[in-house]
Amino acid sequence: MQRLLTDHKNITLTQLADIPRAGLADGQARLKLESFALTANNVTYAASGFAIGYWHFFPTEIDGQGLVPVWGTAEVVESNSDDLKVGARLYGFFPMAEEVVITPQPDGHGGVIDAAPHRAELPAVYNRYSSVGPANAMQDHMRALLQPLLATSYLLFDWLMDNDCFGASQIIIGSASSKTGLGLCKYLAEPEGRAYKIVGLTSARNRAFVQGLGACDQVFTYDQIAQLDAAPSVYVDMSGNAVVKAQVHSTLGPDLKHSAAVGISHWDQFDPKTQVEGVKPEFFFAPAQIAKRREEWGAGVIEKQITQAWKRLAADASSWLDIKVHAGLGQAAEVYHTLADGTANPRDGHIITL
Repeated sequence: MQRLLTDHKNITLTQLADIPRAGLADGQARLKLESFALTANNVTYAASGFAIGYWHFFPTEIDGQGLVPVWGTAEVVESNSDDLKVGARLYGFFPMAEEVVITPQPDGHGGVIDAAPHRAELPAVYNRYSSVGPANAMQDHMRALLQPLLATSYLLFDWLMDNDCFGASQIIIGSASSKTGLGLCKYLAEPEGRAYKIVGLTSARNRAFVQGLGACDQVFTYDQIAQLDAAPSVYVDMSGNAVVKAQVHSTLGPDLKHSAAVGISHWDQFDPKTQVEGVKPEFFFAPAQIAKRREEWGAGVIEKQITQAWKRLAADASSWLDIKVHAGLGQAAEVYHTLADGTANPRDGHIITL
């Protein structure tokens, strides 16, 4: 069984490795991956592997080497569990590998959770696997590419509305070309009569792409941060670039009402020790917003809103997304490297088939 291992200390280093297929214990099931998406989100998983715990979902026996989690679809090919039958297809959180063994338990909504002991203390949203119907390549690819990213985008939008945008009249999105960033821009643009301006920050290379989305009122490159309006603002940072964050903070000063850290797409420019002026950046953790809404609204309500929201944007995805399909884990390594070094085209949505 092949896996793509990533070095904990240098996340651009990967290696394909074969391991013997392990036998199943009682209550376990073996899932063979059919396809998964690769985006800048996976680079964030690797870059924050220990800080948030992503390395712990699929532990390896090799010191210093981990399995980057991905979102995709898999088929049950062997089962010692009454809760999961051979032939079932599941969408969810998987390792970058050909297969995975889980300990399924019903989730009460037609899917299962992985009840393996090592996942018990990890965020529940990543442990749930949804049952999906017969294979449909386009549906499978779009779900893997957009559902997790646009779910985060929508939860950010919901969180901003929940907090009245912290009194801001200007919402600034760092790395607006990322799919999570562009999703947030589009959700922010939906309300009629909105009282805030949407500002996208991106590289010079990606500026035309972000402008073409039609969701931002203004788009600035990173060397134009000094041109930001002096107005009550929120900064939503998808990049993790310490220099950019410091410049946004120093430019806006007391006008910056909140600074949210979301992603680390610029992982090589990330430095948590960097001192910034004004408000202290706070980490946004999407599962926490889900938990808050579940408590306030009841089970299933926020999930339904997320599903409606990502499908709404997916219906228009052909205007900003080109799906690129690659065969095999060897191709996954090449795609992952372009995402990690920042050279990937933001229009491209990469799918790995196995």
